[in-house]
Amino acid sequence: MALDATAQDQRFSRRAMKAEMLDADTERDLAIAWRDHRDEAALHRLISAYMRLAISQASKFKRYGAPMNDLIQEAGLGLMKAADKFDPDRGVRFSTYAVWWIKASVQDYVMRNWSLVRTGSTSSQKSLFFNMRRVQARFEREASTHGETLDRAQLHQKIAMDLGVPLRDVEMMNGRLSGSDFSLNAQQSGEDEGREWIDTLADDGETTAEMVGEAHDQQQLKGWITDAMDGLTERERLILRERKLADEPRTLESLGDELSLSKERVRQLEVAAFGKMRKSLERHGEALESFLH
Repeated sequence: MALDATAQDQRFSRRAMKAEMLDADTERDLAIAWRDHRDEAALHRLISAYMRLAISQASKFKRYGAPMNDLIQEAGLGLMKAADKFDPDRGVRFSTYAVWWIKASVQDYVMRNWSLVRTGSTSSQKSLFFNMRRVQARFEREASTHGETLDRAQLHQKIAMDLGVPLRDVEMMNGRLSGSDFSLNAQQSGEDEGREWIDTLADDGETTAEMVGEAHDQQQLKGWITDAMDGLTERERLILRERKLADEPRTLESLGDELSLSKERVRQLEVAAFGKMRKSLERHGEALESFLH
């Protein structure tokens, strides 16, 4: 049965790799046909062309113990969701947009099916689950190079700062990853010369294509955010800059003293400013929701 599943996966992968490569114009025409006319033939062609991307992303998670065919299925679902939500008028290639949905779909599947982290549904918990041990190993290597030793508290603090997550989440995830259910630092077997599971995790670093696409999107995102900020009053911009963008965010009381307003009024203005920005950014797609959370 396992051999049959493996052979089936291989056949599916070979078919996906033989699919056509779409140029930007064809890709956009297909996306418009699906968005505006629900043309299923256009959707099928778009999905088929990028199934290789879904398989490539799914393969990065196979070391977490899930069957490859299940990972591919989840990646395919993410790809279809991306096609359904993609806005071809944004000026972004579909592959760049789809990677986000594919990864999110596969990550959710992995976390749902790994008992230690079934409750790990927040963005910080996901980031820790997939990156904590890798980041920890990097800090330990750097410390060793300089002849230093980091205790657990120091490691956790560095990990929290590096990944931009709360320290309490780092401590909680460390306990989960160190549990008896499964430890990434456990040895695979006696035949692997002490090789740990952490050593087998796929490198989740970005490819050149992903980095180029992300750089393009980041530049466009900056433009959208600038436009949204321009729609605010000077007082609203000041509050957002000082409350959300400053290295050391100011308190409502501090801003209230400067603006001769009550703390509650500053809070109301902050909420109103976010509402204006949300309305401005919503027309650019759901991918921008993360900026507002």
